[in-house]
Amino acid sequence: MTSTLTDPRPAADVRPGGRVLAEPPSLLATGVRLPEVRWAALALLLFLVAWPLQLAGAPAPLWWGLYLACCVAGGWEPAWAGTTALRERTLDVDLLMIVAAIAAASIGQVFDGALLIVIFATSGALEALVTQRTADSVTSLLTLAPERATLLVNGPGGGAREREREVDAADLAVDHVILVRPGERVGGDGVVVDGVSEVDQAAVTGESVPVRREVGDEVLSGTVNGTGALTVRVTRAASDSVIARVVALVSEASRTKAARQLFIERVEQRYSLGVVVATLLVFTVPLALGQEFRPTLLRAITFMIVASPCAVVLSTMPPLLAAIANAGRHGVLVKSATVMERLGRTQVVAFDKTGTLTQGAPEVVDVLPVSGRSRDEVLRLAAAVERHSEHPLGRALVRAADTPAEQDDDEGPRAAEDFRALPGRGVEGVLDGRRVQVLQAADRGGEGGEGLVGTVVDVLLDGERVGSVVLRDALRPDAPDAVARTRALTEDVHGHPVHLLTGDDAATAADVAARTGITAVHAHLLPEQKAAVVADLERRGVPVMVVGDGVNDAPALAAASTGVAMGRHGSDLALETADLVVIRDELTAVPAVVALSRRAHRLVVANLVIAAAFIVTLVTWDLVGALPLPLAVAGHEGSTVVVALNGLRLLRRGAWGA
Repeated sequence: MTSTLTDPRPAADVRPGGRVLAEPPSLLATGVRLPEVRWAALALLLFLVAWPLQLAGAPAPLWWGLYLACCVAGGWEPAWAGTTALRERTLDVDLLMIVAAIAAASIGQVFDGALLIVIFATSGALEALVTQRTADSVTSLLTLAPERATLLVNGPGGGAREREREVDAADLAVDHVILVRPGERVGGDGVVVDGVSEVDQAAVTGESVPVRREVGDEVLSGTVNGTGALTVRVTRAASDSVIARVVALVSEASRTKAARQLFIERVEQRYSLGVVVATLLVFTVPLALGQEFRPTLLRAITFMIVASPCAVVLSTMPPLLAAIANAGRHGVLVKSATVMERLGRTQVVAFDKTGTLTQGAPEVVDVLPVSGRSRDEVLRLAAAVERHSEHPLGRALVRAADTPAEQDDDEGPRAAEDFRALPGRGVEGVLDGRRVQVLQAADRGGEGGEGLVGTVVDVLLDGERVGSVVLRDALRPDAPDAVARTRALTEDVHGHPVHLLTGDDAATAADVAARTGITAVHAHLLPEQKAAVVADLERRGVPVMVVGDGVNDAPALAAASTGVAMGRHGSDLALETADLVVIRDELTAVPAVVALSRRAHRLVVANLVIAAAFIVTLVTWDLVGALPLPLAVAGHEGSTVVVALNGLRLLRRGAWGA
């Protein structure tokens, strides 16, 4: 009967290190840098100065001048954008709002025109501020493959002594032979022609434990060599390497995703054009029927003001921006309002394994001593040798041996002397005059370990095996709960199961899936195969969210409707590619932000209904009766305030995880 060992250290400490993202600039510092925020702030200030002067009965030229200055400050950028769009035969809300403001001022309602400009400019400034704030928080560099490689001028078997020369990795060609020293990144895709080592391929393939590489085995550009030196014959040019293909896939998928827009942006052109046409009809038809010019013009201007989409625009942005701000407070950086809107449409969530559902570092799950030996003895011997090792398996063995009980008696297991790494095999050392070796087992499971999933190492004392230790990737403590909550949002609602995408072997993938409750498992996937699985689901009309952290996840992150990167240990490319970043590495934030997006969507729909009701009522009144201009402005601005305040409800802390 086997039992599971628990690591005395907190689970968050199992995987050491991780990126520490610099604290982004304050909102004030970010706002000062943005011209949209500066102009909107100036427009608001001028408005707040002019309004009291108007109410106090100050000379009209004074507050008129301030209102006009407010219109110029807040309206010149939208006016320029609208004019530029008009040159390209596109009519947007920017220009319509400016025309409505000018129309209001032209008939003496300068207050109403200035208020329209202030509201519109403030909305644009808030969106720019949130976007820039997120960009500041996810600043990173692409450092995937090494820039330099060691080229051997005369390859093995050439009959002459090899000469080393440093070259740009991008200049490597097929059949070039390179030397990869311990600890270096592999400069190009190729085949090992000399040497034995272990190569950390986690960034590219997702395997949590370094793999043995010897003569005839393939190695990939950007992977990290272990303790042995490798001589590699390049089999692919730099432009055709796995890393290059990953970047190309990311670029192509990102261009496709960039074409997606907010729903309100998709209807903006038609709505704006419709308002202009309707305004012209309201003005020209009565004139043709003999109506007087001034009352007809006043009615047309009133129509343009009440039909202008100010409330419609604010129906969408405040809920989405408030949701982004709320998510940011809980350690989730959403890169745009478009992403926040798209999150709620997610029907399938696909998780990466290594570094996402798991810690990306192994833990000891069982010790299998041979007859006559104890579990503690096997673990003590293994840890004594591994104390000098930087290998992930070695660190896991030491952590498991460093129990609080043992530390009370002494300082933990002693370190062996005469330590030596055995590249591609394990380590050895001398303890109390006897040679101890820790070697990776040839057969998975070892004696008595049938049915166990994980990496098995044998512990030998003077050449005789005293036992085996089974290790596997440590599961994040919140992974089962996060998957269960995700399943409630997708499978229970849309009938689509949660998926697992991993480059690891089928047995390991099945084990993690069983421990987390995932039913759809895809194993042995290269980066392009992960992206293909996601693309196939997307082609069926199923919006997919992919959650990952490695370079190998980047193509899938880009191909999905929404890509989520785990921030602390996420690769630079994953952070660049993802639509949102979970900074605190809390998996439960994933279903929480999806639920928040769906609440934002419900508020957007409610706001659009409110805005439409106001517009229909005021427009009907203006066309059927005689709607006074002050009442028209009051109704229009009242609807704007109502939808804005309704959207800001998502700023409440209770909106997260409710």
